[in-house]
Amino acid sequence: MTRRIAASVIAAACAVALMGVAPAVAPAVARTPSPPVPPALSVSAAALYAPRAHQMLYGVNAQRRVAIASTTKLMTALVVLQHVHRLSTMFTQNDYTPAAVDSQIGLAPGERMSIHDLLLALMLPSADDAAEDLAFNVGHGSVARFVSMMNAEARRLGLRHTHYTTPIGLDTPGNYSTAADLVKLADYDMTHSRYFARIVALPRATLHSGNHVRTVVNRNDLVGRYPWIDGIKTGHTLDAGYVLVASGHRGGMALISAVLGTASETSRDDNTLALLQYGGANFRVWTPVRKGQLMARPAVKEQPNLHPTVTSASGYSRILPRSAHVRVRVAVPRRLTGPIPAQSVVGTATVTDGRRVLARIPLVLDQRLPAVSGLTRATRFVTQPLTLLVIAGVAVGAALLVRNVRRRRRTDRRGRELEAT
Repeated sequence: MTRRIAASVIAAACAVALMGVAPAVAPAVARTPSPPVPPALSVSAAALYAPRAHQMLYGVNAQRRVAIASTTKLMTALVVLQHVHRLSTMFTQNDYTPAAVDSQIGLAPGERMSIHDLLLALMLPSADDAAEDLAFNVGHGSVARFVSMMNAEARRLGLRHTHYTTPIGLDTPGNYSTAADLVKLADYDMTHSRYFARIVALPRATLHSGNHVRTVVNRNDLVGRYPWIDGIKTGHTLDAGYVLVASGHRGGMALISAVLGTASETSRDDNTLALLQYGGANFRVWTPVRKGQLMARPAVKEQPNLHPTVTSASGYSRILPRSAHVRVRVAVPRRLTGPIPAQSVVGTATVTDGRRVLARIPLVLDQRLPAVSGLTRATRFVTQPLTLLVIAGVAVGAALLVRNVRRRRRTDRRGRELEAT
């Protein structure tokens, strides 16, 4: 009975060994983390976006098409910057007179100003006359042509819920976007033009037109009041309400927010701050696996001194709630058998958040694993203790056999000699 129990234990141990896959990190008890509680926003639409990870962290009616007021000028500026080569180029104001209630810097028809200063006027005080000037000149004398360029760029960027009928953002039919599209457009603006990113972070600026000097103030009054906020554009019309697309850094992350349909500038700012602070307080960047990270050093069959390195073929980084329970389970055979080419996939790293699988990352062999040669196998076989013992036994047996044969021959020879005498 004892022998049967021992045999069962040995068989079970062998079965476990033959499975050949072991977790490098023991799986934790699966728990479903509670999502962070978002702020109560008084908006018609809103979005919170993490640009470096290209992740939408939170939204309120984020895909709803709404009027966007002067955040339209985010696309106006982008198209201008894509089609001009020198910011010092002078443009002449066309025959355009904005309504008295419109935001403007008072450009007179025929007045000349550099593209550099027109863009400052466009983005800080949100000057409609600057928008008209830029659109007319970049559109080669046609504002309609410039608007077509805006829509073409929106399609190229994949802003599927965005359409323009004006470079200014006045309440006109067909001029709309979504909170989700606005934050993505803002990200593109900020990352594709250092000049753009620099000017939207200015609290004020000085503009020059001949001998005429103007000082303009950024309508985004969060810039300057909060060092961690660095842009980007306000807007206001009757249809859109008070709008603000803002960027900043909280909790070690870059964040971009959009709030639309707020009731006042104070409400616009309060909702923006609540959204950005919510992101910084409740989310963080998780990087559980980096590309090329050492994940395992398995044994090699018939090569006891060799432990090749197994590394991750790619990395994984994602913004998740701070309450997330991120774990990595590594599955690699306990023992490899050559030949295996370098960069062959030999395992998997599974990244989880509680019960949810976030990513499966291939694990590869860093270097080529050669096969064991026949001579090496023969040498190892011969030098094994049991083999040596068998060889020694055979040698001893052969020696005894030879001695017995010789002894028998001597005996037979003596018998013949006695018979002869």
